[in-house]
Amino acid sequence: MRPGRTLTEALVEDTLLLDGGLSNQLEAQGCDLSGGLWSARLLADAPAQILAAHRAYARAGAQVLIGASYQATFEGFARRGTGRREAGDLMARSVALARAAAEEADHEVWVAASVGPYGAHLADGSEYRGRYGLPPGALERFHRPRIEALAAAGPDVLALETVPDAEEAHALLEAAEGCGVPVWLSYTVANGRTRAGQDLAEAFAVAAGRRGVAAVGVNCCDPPEAGAALAVAAAVTGRPGVVYPNSGEHWDPVARAWHGAVAFDSAPVRSWRAAGARLVGGCCRVGPDRIAALAPLLRRPP
Repeated sequence: MRPGRTLTEALVEDTLLLDGGLSNQLEAQGCDLSGGLWSARLLADAPAQILAAHRAYARAGAQVLIGASYQATFEGFARRGTGRREAGDLMARSVALARAAAEEADHEVWVAASVGPYGAHLADGSEYRGRYGLPPGALERFHRPRIEALAAAGPDVLALETVPDAEEAHALLEAAEGCGVPVWLSYTVANGRTRAGQDLAEAFAVAAGRRGVAAVGVNCCDPPEAGAALAVAAAVTGRPGVVYPNSGEHWDPVARAWHGAVAFDSAPVRSWRAAGARLVGGCCRVGPDRIAALAPLLRRPP
């Protein structure tokens, strides 16, 4: 169902349920995500699979669907032999597929276009390190064309997500300035700091006072890290919080495998809401079943 209010308006009134990890749902559907484009390859090769994954999360109660553009970049598509015009069309398709699933749902569903970090297109795990060693302005020049392409496709919000350091956050916000679509900014964090080792208060400060920032928070981090980081985000920016940690397992980019125990559960949801969360869901390895378990908790008072 297409919402009758903007996402920004909804966040004043409600806490909304995000979806979970798109890649794990695609793998559960039997998709092969090997290769540098990861799930973005399916925008060209198997868009029906992406639509099916979005539908699974909408059925689970998700009120915000995040499109399959996390690893979709002009540079990444070029390595596959895809020209810029077709690459732009594929990015627009990521929004259209999420929108199609959203409009089929029996409840209001908003669409977020994913803008992953620079390191994601390298497919070597560097999005969890940051500090890429690029010259000044390079990150903004990298992100601006894809942000423009995604914004033109008409999402409700741009998810500037899994950001490892404040330098890239600043570049993303600059690139999104004036795009006509609100954004949320979410860092990936570890040990109480950004993945690049920066103080969280200083990192979140790059979003303070910026018009067009609908929410600020964290994603793709260990669940126990999320609450404290969310509290810092709210204190520094005064914006609604966004929180969608991963399962707690850890990705080995060399072995291309997940290790460790699952730590994601619904127990912290009340404390996240008390800390200012207005967008709550899951990231890698969090599937529709776990999203469905969160839904009734978000309908209760915090």
